[in-house]
This record gives sequence, structure tokens and C-alpha cells, in this order.
Amino acid sequence: MGERDKHPSRTAETDRTSSTSRRTFLKGIAGAGAAISLGSKVAWANGEIGFWAKDLTAEQLIHMYTTIQRIRWYERTMVDKMLTEPNYRGYNHFYAGQEAVATGVSAALKNTGGIMEADLVYSTHRPSGHAIAKGVDVRKMAAEYDFRATGLNKGYGGEMHIADKSVGFMGADGMIGPGPVIATGSAFAIRARGSKQVVVNYGGDGTYATPHFHSTLNNATLLKLPFIYVLENNLYHQYAHYSYSTPMKDIATAAKTYGISGVVVDGQDVFQVYNAAKEAVERARAGEGPTLIEAKTYRYYNHWGAPGAKPGELGAFGYDPLAITSFRPEREVRAWMARDPVDISRNALISWKVLDRAKADAIEAAAKKEMIEAFAWADKQPMAKPEDGLKNVFVEGTVPPRQFG
Repeated sequence: MGERDKHPSRTAETDRTSSTSRRTFLKGIAGAGAAISLGSKVAWANGEIGFWAKDLTAEQLIHMYTTIQRIRWYERTMVDKMLTEPNYRGYNHFYAGQEAVATGVSAALKNTGGIMEADLVYSTHRPSGHAIAKGVDVRKMAAEYDFRATGLNKGYGGEMHIADKSVGFMGADGMIGPGPVIATGSAFAIRARGSKQVVVNYGGDGTYATPHFHSTLNNATLLKLPFIYVLENNLYHQYAHYSYSTPMKDIATAAKTYGISGVVVDGQDVFQVYNAAKEAVERARAGEGPTLIEAKTYRYYNHWGAPGAKPGELGAFGYDPLAITSFRPEREVRAWMARDPVDISRNALISWKVLDRAKADAIEAAAKKEMIEAFAWADKQPMAKPEDGLKNVFVEGTVPPRQFG
């Protein structure tokens, strides 16, 4: 059933009007987002930004909004557990505030078909949003975060090492930097076997100062790999502003060094992220090589844990004992929260008449309920046994000799 069949009162003229209004709205928020959160015009290294989000169906747009809400309430539920339940063992780095990045990117990917067909994603030490947007089971993920035996990885990994190859989520990485090197290995394998998959690697602003960032882009360019580096610039690596380790304002300008496409987008705006990701994915599938996307975004909580946060409230403010001091101004946090990715996507879909306020509220309520139930399910799962820690580490039995010639 087509979109017009589901809305019989629509005519061809109203569909054209809706498409035009979406384009106008997207242009407007692109400019506004640049002025408010980026401080400069959104810049593309190769041509102008496309407006692909205007062509998404109502179902696709609602799915994106739902994904943003699901990530938000997974995070908020987890924050409250850390603040109120002393026996909760999760060591977590929260993604709240950055939901539009993972959602916009994954909306442009193929997320089904397993490791041999789905597009692949490599994540960071802040993996929740990337995993949920890719389709990972939230109950098993919640169990893994608390090191439960029935967790996504049987309680061995915890937050920073979750993986689910069934949806192409290849794993989080607790180390800053090495992830893209592994990801480009997958991209090389994909090119070698001739499939049309692409590989996305997420990294933070701190990765620019690592050698892996540069060697990855160098090799991906030399080999024209189907690789997309999504750099989530949330301004701080741990407690230091990115300007302490990066000589340029826009890290995406590093793409010029390697002669590849580089783009800066407002990471609070899921439509801008989707537009950039769609072009990068199409370029990669066509054999045109890698893209570097820098999404300007912000984390509402501190580097890890929930110091400065209160149960039931969004965001962390004030003193962080691990940072010795308050490392970012409260006004800065509140200014970014005033351009919340949840609000931007919600207001856009209401203005496009894709959703009304009641439906938007119902989607949020359902997401909240789903995550509360997911963590409640995880709480009932058996703990991983310490003695099982050596399982799958050593090979047992004899290993046949092999000749290498």
C-alpha cells in the first residue's frame, strides 16, 4: 500500500506541496543549525548538500523519530539505574544528546541480512545509540551492560565491547583510535569479494590526534574502499576541549589532505545527518571511495557515569569529581539542550503533518515503556560466572601443522 493509499484525502497536488515544504523546511533548518550550533555555514568539500530526507516516506520518517526516542529512553533509564541502584554494575558512557547522528546514518544503511549482506558498523566506547539504530536487541544489550550471562555477548564484554554480527554491528571499542583500522580491513574484504556493502566507523573528536585516524583515511583513499568515517565531534574528549589536540575548527577539512569528500553537518539535526550519509553511502557503493563526515553534536552527560545528574532529569551539570572541576560551562550544556535532536525531529514531523502531537507523545511513551521493561528483564537474568572468564580464550586439543609456501 502506497503512502497516498494510506491517506486517501491526499491529492497529487498536496503531495507536491508536502515535498516542497519539506525541502523548504530542510533548507531553513540547515541554515539555522549552522548559525546556532556550528557558528559557520555547513560546508561540503564536493558540491552542495542534497535534500534526500524530503523524499522519505511517512513510515521512514516515523521510524527515524522512533529510533531517536528509543535511544534517548535507553540512556535515561540507564542513568536512573546508575543513580538509584547501588548494585548496578554498568560502567557506562552515555550517548544522550547525540541520537540524531546514529539514527541519520543507520537510516541510510542496509541493516538486515547478516554479516555477509548488511552494511557494517564499528562503534566506540559510547556505543548505545549506534547499536540501537543498527537494530541490536535492547534487552540483551541491557543484560550485557550489567554483565549478565544471557547478555548480548554472554556478559564477557560489558558496554565497551558489545557486538551483534546478525545485524552488522561489528562491535564497540574501548580504545581510542584503533577501530577504523579494523573497519577498513572489513571494507577491503568487501571490495575483494565484490559485494555492495559499505562500512561505517564512528569515532570521536579525540581520534584525530591518533595515528590510526590518518593511516585509515590514507589507505582507504589509496584503495578506494567502501568506507565512511563518521566523526562525532561533541567538543570534549574526556574532559579536554578538542581544540587542545586539533589545529583546525572543522576536523572534516582533514579530508582535503587525502583528496576525499569531507562534510560538516549539524549533528543535532537527523535530516542533515541522513542527507550526508545517503550521499556517502551511494558514493561508496559506486566504488568512489571513502567519505569523512564530521557531525557537530554534544553529550548531555559527563564523559562516563552520571556525576552532576539527578534521577528523572535530563543532563548533568556542575562539578565532576573525576575532572577535578566543572570542565564545561552550564550555559553551554543548556544551549545545546535547547537544540535537542528529539525536539528537532518531532517538530519537523508535526509541521509536515506526518505526526500529530498525540501520536508523537504515544511514540515517546512506548519507547520509555520498552526500555524500562528491557532493563527489568535484564535484572532477572543470571550473573556471568567468574570462572567462565577463561572460556573461548585458549584452544584445547591438538592443532594440526600447516605449511605456508
